[in-house]
Amino acid sequence: MKALNSKNWQYFLGPLSKDNPVVVQILGICSALAVTAQLKPAFVMAASVVVVTGFANLIMSCLRKGVPSRIRIIVQLVVIAFLVILVDQVLKAYVYDVSKQLSVYVGLIITNCILMGRVEAFALGHKPWPSFVDGIANGVGYGIILLMLGFVRELFGSGSLWGFRVVPEAWYIQNGGFYANNGLMMLPPMALILVGLIIWVHRSSNKDLIEK
Repeated sequence: MKALNSKNWQYFLGPLSKDNPVVVQILGICSALAVTAQLKPAFVMAASVVVVTGFANLIMSCLRKGVPSRIRIIVQLVVIAFLVILVDQVLKAYVYDVSKQLSVYVGLIITNCILMGRVEAFALGHKPWPSFVDGIANGVGYGIILLMLGFVRELFGSGSLWGFRVVPEAWYIQNGGFYANNGLMMLPPMALILVGLIIWVHRSSNKDLIEK
């Protein structure tokens, strides 16, 4: 079956690890720093990017033979902007509180390097199904990093996960305990440090990437 084709599996698995858009290609860093102070917004942002990258790749692959090369960037931006507006409206309708937290960053998906990069590097040269798989995989690869950052930052910065208290109140110093939240975790510089650590660990365990 087409969906189980080994080449399609390679397209899907690559961005999850050895060709991850954040830690290998160093794309999408800005939003990774801005929306990961809590796990829930990080998840919603990740899901939004997965949808947009997948369908942007699919649509542009379908249009690739009919779009003149001199206006392809304009067409890509129109397609991506249309998808982002749809996602933004869905978020406002169903998860308005998270939509407010994400603020302008949903709209900035339009300028996310991952989207334009995958459309240019892959969708314009491949058939629709592989392009869709590549888009979904790169969105998921990006989302994995966001979820890792959101998990660590919310847990150690707020003592909660997904808004629910994880660290017992009795553990806090003000209640006679031994624990205090790390306020640095809630600041963008800490997110950058965490991304750097993830890149270091990833490349240390995939030394062939450094050789390339």
